[in-house]
Amino acid sequence: MRWNPGGQRSGDIEDRRAVRMGGRGASMGIGGIVLLFILSLVLGRDMVSPVLQQQAQMPSQDSGQAGPLETTPQEEAKVVEIGQMLDDLQATWARLLGGRYQKSTLVLFRGATESACGLGESAMGPFYCPGDQKVYLDLEFFDQLDRRFGAPGDFAQAYVIAHEVGHHVQNLLGIERQVRALQQRSPRQANQLSVLMELQADCFAGVWGHSTAQRGIMEPGDAEEGLRAASAIGDDTLQRQSSGRVRPESFTHGSAAQRAEWLRRGLQTGDVKACDTFAAAGS
Repeated sequence: MRWNPGGQRSGDIEDRRAVRMGGRGASMGIGGIVLLFILSLVLGRDMVSPVLQQQAQMPSQDSGQAGPLETTPQEEAKVVEIGQMLDDLQATWARLLGGRYQKSTLVLFRGATESACGLGESAMGPFYCPGDQKVYLDLEFFDQLDRRFGAPGDFAQAYVIAHEVGHHVQNLLGIERQVRALQQRSPRQANQLSVLMELQADCFAGVWGHSTAQRGIMEPGDAEEGLRAASAIGDDTLQRQSSGRVRPESFTHGSAAQRAEWLRRGLQTGDVKACDTFAAAGS
């Protein structure tokens, strides 16, 4: 992607990389969260959220102490680049939604950090918290995206951020609230509804990607990087890696093919209306 190499850091980034969390009374480590995540995929039951909710209710032993920030020129250049992605994302959605759009904040952290949704840990991957309308990201995830998932490239990284901002858009439009209400009323449909919401966020990421292509920011090969990343983090891909078995009934984000297809739809159309995964599921 073509970004200004001499750009300034975004004012919508909250940098907590120098903050080290003291943890909560019985907070699980990263390994424990990873184990629960794998068990969730295998058993088809969300075992992570209840633990995080319990942690959120525990009294904090230490809200975190800031020390000197250990970084590199390459990492700081990446922070500037991420900020340019974020600013462009938010400007694009402000054009598309008008006065309905309100800016989100991107929180950079290492290891673990507090959020309105409870304790966020790196092992959870990037996430969006509706409670404080912030996106949370540990830059280590981009290394994992490259080394573990085989999806390198700046647009692969941009897709991840755009997906989380897509959840922010869903929150602003009331989609997130409606889906959560439906999940509570129909627990058996909870996973299916989650998949539809995640696929819509993928499509929203593609809508932004289409905009960058129209403005000459996207370069040849960028779209393929994003599609490769979407496929790499499909539920079936992750389940196959973790247990060797694929359980479609336990999907919460969609298969590799579904994620790539909805990202592609957004990239090709640039139309928010083309991202109605819920209508498509009912047709």
